[in-house]
Amino acid sequence: MSKHITTRRFALALILLGLAGCQDFLEKPLQGRLLSSNFPVSASDASLATNAVYNTLRNSSYHFGLFPLMDIMSDDARKGSNPSDQASTIGPYDNFTHINTETSLPRWWNTLYEGIKRANVVLEKVPAIQMDDALKTRYLAEASFLRGLYYFDLLRAFGGVPIVTSTVTPATLTRNSTDEVYALIISDLELAVAGLPKASDLDAANAGRATVGAAKSLLARVYLFRGDFVKTEKYALEVINSGEYSLMANFADANSEAGEFGSESIFEIGAMRFEGIENGGDQYGNVQGVRGSPNRGWGFNRPSMDLMNTFEANDPRKEATILYLGEVIDGITILGDGQTPDVTKDANDVVVEIECYNQKVWTPGTQVPPQFGHNRRLIRYADVLLMAAEALNENNKPAEALPYLNQVRARARDGAAGVLPDISDTNQATLRDKIFHERRVELALEGHRFWDLVRTGRAAAVLGPLGFIAGKHELLAIPQTEIDLSQKVLTQNPGWE
Repeated sequence: MSKHITTRRFALALILLGLAGCQDFLEKPLQGRLLSSNFPVSASDASLATNAVYNTLRNSSYHFGLFPLMDIMSDDARKGSNPSDQASTIGPYDNFTHINTETSLPRWWNTLYEGIKRANVVLEKVPAIQMDDALKTRYLAEASFLRGLYYFDLLRAFGGVPIVTSTVTPATLTRNSTDEVYALIISDLELAVAGLPKASDLDAANAGRATVGAAKSLLARVYLFRGDFVKTEKYALEVINSGEYSLMANFADANSEAGEFGSESIFEIGAMRFEGIENGGDQYGNVQGVRGSPNRGWGFNRPSMDLMNTFEANDPRKEATILYLGEVIDGITILGDGQTPDVTKDANDVVVEIECYNQKVWTPGTQVPPQFGHNRRLIRYADVLLMAAEALNENNKPAEALPYLNQVRARARDGAAGVLPDISDTNQATLRDKIFHERRVELALEGHRFWDLVRTGRAAAVLGPLGFIAGKHELLAIPQTEIDLSQKVLTQNPGWE
């Protein structure tokens, strides 16, 4: 990466976010800007600089470049919205005809590197500040956690990417290998584990900050993606055995307003019910909110028929995941968008799509601003339970995997007799498929499905009929703008040349 790439977006400016009373620090509107020539130099500066690293999470482009591309590329969702909206740009992700000049990619790439730059400011400059040692340790651990998170996002999306660990970026940077990026991510997260507090040590004013549980959960996810099931088992079980987390009693609350910063939330992005990041809002929910009546957003990321049909009979998660036309929720009737067909059929008169929405991002209200208040859950305890189950099964301990899998199913059925019965099968291959299915229905439309298909080698078989090409679509294209600005120092991913 040359000085012209993402670093041009860093431009010495940090967006600052302050703390206020019991209001969560991530839900505080922006307060101002400072130049890095004289910042950070004090304990209060260190707080602001650390909060700025977090604030990257509420940049609308942090979420896959604004649109939920990874869900749309999976078999869980269609583009959504009305047929013409973003048809030429986001529509191609439905059938893998997207191109390397699509504008979401550079937005996502640049935002992730912006977050990395902010983390580098903290990691490079805060050690020299005279301040409380314990607080300094926590800030450095938080910055390390977030830098690891941002690099993991880059790694999964683009493969080996340039590693930047200093605020002074060399004029020319090439792509590092995937192993080198993994090594940095793991190192960052291990440092975070050593310096972060437990969730139970945080007060309400600090809800949403990274914890040791979040760092260990992310390490479990990193090792799962890498296929190191021994390490996945280790970290997932440490989180489970910490006693810091539990499943919400009601599945719907795992993502709803009622469950914000609840017992199941290991790491989430706090947001306020106002439009714009400058006012504390986060556009992730708005992009997927109900289109038309009530007017809650743009209506992208429509649940697919395939997802609807994959739920087991009477699984309550289906209703809590998919918001249908005519449904009444929080006293509000979902009427939908007049420009969107209620039902779309193919040439053989088979229904291929119906107008519906992602209920997991729903927030109560009939207008747009409250939809900006959805808190996106990046790590849920249910995910950790399923990671533990998968790792134990792969480590030839299927009987030990069952309790974690069945915890997730028991919560989902909520006491309903005959629904989602416990799984007792200990055949490794059969159990592998059951755990994989459970991940799909439990975590649907939360951005996991595409990655799960890729990491398990199932993507070509499942997504091939949608246009997926093995050897190409496991990764996104490096944004062509970045390659051009680097004067071809950055190389393109296979199949995208």
